[in-house]
Amino acid sequence: MSYQPGYDPTRPQPPISAAPASPYPPPYYHQLLPQVVVQAPPSSSTATASMVLGILGVLGGWCLFGIPCVLAVILGHVGLHETRNGTKSGRGMAVTGLTLGYVFVGPMIALTVLVFFGGVIGAATPTPTSTP
Repeated sequence: MSYQPGYDPTRPQPPISAAPASPYPPPYYHQLLPQVVVQAPPSSSTATASMVLGILGVLGGWCLFGIPCVLAVILGHVGLHETRNGTKSGRGMAVTGLTLGYVFVGPMIALTVLVFFGGVIGAATPTPTSTP
């Protein structure tokens, strides 16, 4: 039998391992540690409603006479007040509702006024008729 140089068959050899030892603990170790559960604060429903009405005002506020935009502004201010001290989450939704409401409430009110007064003035002015 031919052996590699430096190999002594009479000397015990270290066991052959498939993979090096992992520096991380075994997978069951994390089950021994105490579990910490952190509960998120509840979301403000008025802030959510403000954002939904702001989006609704952007998409279809012109046919609803700007009412969703006005409601988005009102509910956005209430939502900001509710989320001020951190007991409720949703401050970003309240800001989004306020922004969309304020940006689109002016044009919606102007369009409503123009449609209303255009209809009133159009109905009040007589149309000249020509006779042949």
